[in-house]
Formats: sequence, C-alpha cells, structure tokens
Amino acid sequence: MAEDRDFEQNTYAAVYQLIEWNRYKEALVQAEQILRHNPEDTDALALIARIYLLMEDYEKSLYWSGEVLKREPDHTDAWYVRVVTYYETDDEKAFLEAAYEALRIEPYSAHYHYLLASQMNKIGKFKEAKEHLLQALQLNAESPLYLAVLSYTEALLGHFEQSEQLDRQAIQAEAENPGVLLHLAWAAGHRGDYTLQEKYMQSAVRLNPEDKQYQDEYLNALQNSHKLYRLFLAPMKIIRRMKRWQIFVSWLAAAIFFRPLLILFIVLYIMSYWMTKAIVHVRVFGWRRRGS
Repeated sequence: MAEDRDFEQNTYAAVYQLIEWNRYKEALVQAEQILRHNPEDTDALALIARIYLLMEDYEKSLYWSGEVLKREPDHTDAWYVRVVTYYETDDEKAFLEAAYEALRIEPYSAHYHYLLASQMNKIGKFKEAKEHLLQALQLNAESPLYLAVLSYTEALLGHFEQSEQLDRQAIQAEAENPGVLLHLAWAAGHRGDYTLQEKYMQSAVRLNPEDKQYQDEYLNALQNSHKLYRLFLAPMKIIRRMKRWQIFVSWLAAAIFFRPLLILFIVLYIMSYWMTKAIVHVRVFGWRRRGS
C-alpha cells in the first residue's frame, strides 16, 4: 500500500510539473497512468478534464468533468472545469447555471464572481457585474485584475471618476500583468483617454507579443488615437475579424462575379497579417530585431 501511495504522489507531482511547463500531452499520459492504477480516482479524472481544458479541447473537458460529477456531484475541480469551459465557449445559459452551482459549493471563491462579472459585462448588465466584482474584492481585496475589471465596469456605467481612481490602484499594485493592462486600456478607451489606452496596450503587447487579441486591441488603440492609422487599418481590421467561412464565401463570390476582386482580396488578406504584425512590432519594439 505504501508503494501505491508513493506511486500516486510521485505521478501527481510529475503531472503538475508538466502542466507548469505547458507540456500538456505528456501531463495527460502521466494522469492516465494514475487512472489505470485507480479507475475510480475522481481527482485523477478531474485532472484529466483540466488538462483538456488547458489544451482547449472543450468537448473532452466537459466529458471528463461529467464523469467526475457522476461519481462525486460536489467535486470542486470538476465544477471549475465546467464553469471555465462554458465561459470560454460562450455558452451563456450553461455557464450561468454552472457558475452559480459552483458558488453554492465554494461560496468563498472570488474567481467565480470575477467570471460572472466578465459575463455580465459581455451582455450589458453592468450593475450586476459591479456587484459580483465587489463580492470578489471582499474575498480578495488586493487583486489587481479585479480592480482593473471594476475600473472598466465603472467606465461602462459612466462613473469616470471612480474608474480613474480604480485605475490608479490597479496599476500601482501590478503594472506587468497583460490582463490587468488590457482591462485598464478598455476602461481608458471608454473614458475617451485614448493616449492612456494606447500606452496600456503597448505595454500589454510588449509582455505578450504573440497573442492575437492583444495585437488587435493595440491596433484598435492606435486607430482611436491617430487618424492616419484609423484610415489605414480599418479594412485590415475587418478582414482579421472575419471567420473562415466568411473568408471562403468572399473568395468564392469574388471568383464568380469579378475575378480581379479575388486577387485584391487575397492581397489585402496577406497584408492584413504581415502589415499589422509589422506595425505592432515597430511601434512596440522599434526597428530592431526582437532578439537583439
């Protein structure tokens, strides 16, 4: 029995280390070893669900978390996986049901209040978002992210003075977190402070240069603060936001009705990738190469 316990402890430790290194496939192999050793280990099942969540394989994260809840209906890790999966997949109804159930099980979880606030902001329920953020801050008063999201929410409510005050608190607590800077940029933009919006997004992109969302938000900040970029980037921004099926339909329509449009669309599509990438790189890092 002692050997079994040692095996499980060592394998769990290996899984967590691999997750920390973002080596999810290897972590999954190790977690499956635990499950083969003990098929009814709900913690191992929940860990597999969490790895699939990190891999953005949402169908499997829901399946494995569901397997946990069949055996242990109040398993906190399984509910976490389900809440985040529904949030990431924009399944509003399922998310709200799962989040409130998770809060019933873990009433002191500030993170669920934060996710609920983010969801309420998405659907325009700003007062409800503020209520959840205040509850999150009661549980974790020093979280720069919660302060930043509350700054954004206050801006959405038109409470600009409160938004600016929360901005100062958040940036004083944490100036090197891309998520904090992103929400503060949104807040500044909504207050009409486009210079500050650009400054925050420039810092966020510098910290996370390969993330497409941060690139697009930085381009949006440039458009807000510079007329030249507003004219130049508008068509590229539209193309970058198009879904694959929209791109396919546009290409097909151009090929059928007016072939020169197809060539123009292809050129704009390629330019939208390389030119916007170049603009972000030059504005944030200068003309030097990234490694120099």
